[in-house]
Amino acid sequence: MINFDSGDDHYDGYLAIPESGKGPGVIVLQEWWGLVGHIKHVADRFAKAGFVALAPDLYQGKQTTEPDEAGSLLMALDIERTSEVLARAAQWLVENDAVNTHQVGVVGFCMGGQLSMFAACLTDHIGAAVNFYGIHPNVKPNFKELNAPLLGIFALQDHSYATPETVKKMDEELTKLGKPHEFHEYDADHAFFNDDRPEVYNKAAAEDAWTKTIDFLKKNLS
Repeated sequence: MINFDSGDDHYDGYLAIPESGKGPGVIVLQEWWGLVGHIKHVADRFAKAGFVALAPDLYQGKQTTEPDEAGSLLMALDIERTSEVLARAAQWLVENDAVNTHQVGVVGFCMGGQLSMFAACLTDHIGAAVNFYGIHPNVKPNFKELNAPLLGIFALQDHSYATPETVKKMDEELTKLGKPHEFHEYDADHAFFNDDRPEVYNKAAAEDAWTKTIDFLKKNLS
């Protein structure tokens, strides 16, 4: 755990650095559970793939395993503060000696997936964004300001959150605005990438989505 403070504001996050000591930067954004072990493990996987990964703690130390509490934490998220955290995380990575690219990527899951798109509309420090089945009713990315190509990873059996209908509308909006993006949909459930949740985890879909994510980030951050 490290802090990446900005003036009087205190921000914490989990940092993973590759064995080489240098690499492209990537921000890893949590699901609605908080900065739990799964997200730290994802950051570690990015480090093993050669990236300098920073996972900000958006709940300021709070986390849960209960869906009702997770929903409450999601709805209580301070969007203004979160936008400051995201912008600072991107700036901190760009300025870090371990990061060897001029821009960084952002990858988010569930709540974090929506925030990844939101972040890419806030700062030009972000050069690639990946959204894994993103949701948050109070986070409205301004796609007119989208500064980076977007990779979308979605689930065809996601009937409550990032539904196929929602994905189709997003695709149409981005296409109309001329924003570079590519979407992939898997025959799986929401949160299929989370291997800590065997009831929804889909190994084949998760492995393919991971390969696409790494290739996308390397291509756009090179």
